[in-house]
Amino acid sequence: MPSDLTLHKSSFGSRQAATRAIFLVAGYGRASWAPLVPFVKARVGLDDGQLGLLLLCLGAGSMVAMPFAGGLTSRFGCRTVITIATVLLCATLPALAFVHDVLSAIFALTFFGMAAGVVDVAMNIQAIEVERNCGRSIMSGFHAFYSIGGIVGAAGGSLLLTVGLSHGGSTAFAAALMVVALFYAYPALIAEPQAGQASVFAIPHGIVLILSVFTFIVFLTESAVLDWSGVFLTSERGMSHAYAGYGYAAFAVLMTMGRLTGDRVVNRLGKTRVVVAGSLCAATGFLVVSFTTSWVVDLFGYALVGAGCSNIAPVLFSSVGKQKIMPTSTAVAAMTTIGYCGVFVGPVLIGALAHYTSLASALLGLVVLLTIIAASARAVLRDA
Repeated sequence: MPSDLTLHKSSFGSRQAATRAIFLVAGYGRASWAPLVPFVKARVGLDDGQLGLLLLCLGAGSMVAMPFAGGLTSRFGCRTVITIATVLLCATLPALAFVHDVLSAIFALTFFGMAAGVVDVAMNIQAIEVERNCGRSIMSGFHAFYSIGGIVGAAGGSLLLTVGLSHGGSTAFAAALMVVALFYAYPALIAEPQAGQASVFAIPHGIVLILSVFTFIVFLTESAVLDWSGVFLTSERGMSHAYAGYGYAAFAVLMTMGRLTGDRVVNRLGKTRVVVAGSLCAATGFLVVSFTTSWVVDLFGYALVGAGCSNIAPVLFSSVGKQKIMPTSTAVAAMTTIGYCGVFVGPVLIGALAHYTSLASALLGLVVLLTIIAASARAVLRDA
């Protein structure tokens, strides 16, 4: 019979593996929507402006559900909330392949966003608890699996469509894989409610508010690369539209690599140095993009942004789990909601600045925000 220590290690290893699986599911599920966008646009008969409004439903659904996810998790446990939200995610993803009018698309995409938002909050609460029991930084590794899931979801969905599978078949396949991953993770997800942490939602304050603002900046930065790198490379650098995705690809690959090695880096250098160096690295990347004239060098700049941003968000989520001002579940929900506001409004802010100045000048605004994180990180993270 194994010793108590062996049982403890085995249980902890299972919880780590289960948490990685759920992060993988969350990234994979969100990214599996990407190959469907052109199909839904054509099937429903939308122009670019109407499609932009429809896409707001995804972010709106996430932001509506996120504030309540922390309270639900504290009341019912991570296992119950993650399971229900993942099942809803798996149900709505294939439904998106069968929408035939604007109203059905709105409902399906909103519920898809709500499910994805709840999973995002609950999985980070699960990760914080697992890391807390570990006694060392392991958060970057969890977020690495989210990034891997995103890459596999987008590329895998496109590959299935390329080989001739229908949109309904490809999304059903993706949903089946997510169900298998959930089935694998389910026994090791945290089932116990968090006593005394049942508030539905609370406005962040103190250190949680500052960490939330940092998260907003980081998510805004990531969104700016996703939404504007292709436009910048084609309109400002003359790159062919066929290669416009290389900017985000460089960013995503370096972000994933940074997260895969991030736990070792954080444990060796400390979270403050990682956030300072990371934000300065990302700011340098945007400076390279803004002031050089070669698209080849710009790809290097976007890679720097990915490497710099890779471990900032994991450190922020780890830090919010250590603060004592707000209950963990409520703090994570509030911070995630505010962070996703960056994803939601980021493209609009960048577009507005670019309209009145230039796209290169708009990117310099991100340099300022990232520099603010670097300048204040030591004082902020000392108390988190």
